[in-house]
Amino acid sequence: MPSKRPYVSPLREQAAARTRELILQQATTLFAERGYGRVTVADIAAAAGVASKTVFASVGSKGDILNWIVDHGVTASGYEQAMQDLLALRSPESVVKALAHGTRTGNEGQFAVHEAIHKALPVHEDGEALWERATAAYRAALHAAARHLHTLTPPPSYSVEETADLLWYWFGPTGWRTLVVENGWSWDRAEEVLYRTAVTALR
Repeated sequence: MPSKRPYVSPLREQAAARTRELILQQATTLFAERGYGRVTVADIAAAAGVASKTVFASVGSKGDILNWIVDHGVTASGYEQAMQDLLALRSPESVVKALAHGTRTGNEGQFAVHEAIHKALPVHEDGEALWERATAAYRAALHAAARHLHTLTPPPSYSVEETADLLWYWFGPTGWRTLVVENGWSWDRAEEVLYRTAVTALR
């Protein structure tokens, strides 16, 4: 006699998924506001309105949550489609303008995620590896943009590697954070100045 398959309730699965999403959202907000080291699982549970054991059962430990935040930040940024559009542009100015706007959109839209990661670095057991994992796709995208700029006329006066480094300097997460968070610039003003700075320098 064939064994019965365990019954899985779609409604229960949906409720579990909503709970998981809520826990992760609240954890991201708390990590961004207070810093990873100052947030406990109990804090996350209270913010999400669940028990601590539900947090562990649904998403795991604080470390598991931080790993999810890093991975989600990469996939949710939409950089792949933005890069496809950028590589179709045929003038250096339009490429730099797309970089300025695209990285602004990504950093602004994923602000809580970036802050959560940034504040976790000093206390994480392997902060350097965490940062590299969080920014690998970002760096690769800017390197691809640098290579593309060197196929256009006029090309940058720097090497491809130096151009990629400069794009990271201007449009990487640290540049945006320095202007907007540390110095209180608006996102609009930061985008405008970074674009003009990059265009002038690359000429």
